[in-house]
Amino acid sequence: MARNLTPWRGGARNLALWDMPVPRWFENFRREMDDLFEQFFGPETGREMVVFAPRTNVAETEKEYEITVDLPGVKPEDFNVELKEGCLWITGERRQEHQEEGKTYHRIERTYGQFRRVIPLEVPTDPEKIQAEYKDGVLRIVVPKDESAQPKKIPVKT
Repeated sequence: MARNLTPWRGGARNLALWDMPVPRWFENFRREMDDLFEQFFGPETGREMVVFAPRTNVAETEKEYEITVDLPGVKPEDFNVELKEGCLWITGERRQEHQEEGKTYHRIERTYGQFRRVIPLEVPTDPEKIQAEYKDGVLRIVVPKDESAQPKKIPVKT
């Protein structure tokens, strides 16, 4: 199962536009162009990094979905995992560290802010058996599929 997950960027943008899936090639192209401009003109200065969209992997087997989300520096009480409307919702906030007096920052690249990742689950799942574990900055969620959704072998009589 291959899926595109569009990071939620919040703000005052038109949410209907950002809810549409973006093809992976387009997202890769955008990143490559950003890198190219940065190589020629240097990094943008004066821009405050306020967007945080954690990188997410979604894998599927015959029996379950496995979702891993990179959440370095986020405390477990700062994010939520919910199953609603046939989707797995991962929401939260990565808080910005306070800048210390007398310290001069030459580069700030870490991103902060609220985030929301919504992962559609195409088959019925068993909500009572969902497991979530947070270790070393990585959230791992296992969502077992319902028995009715798992493939069944049909014996063929001869």
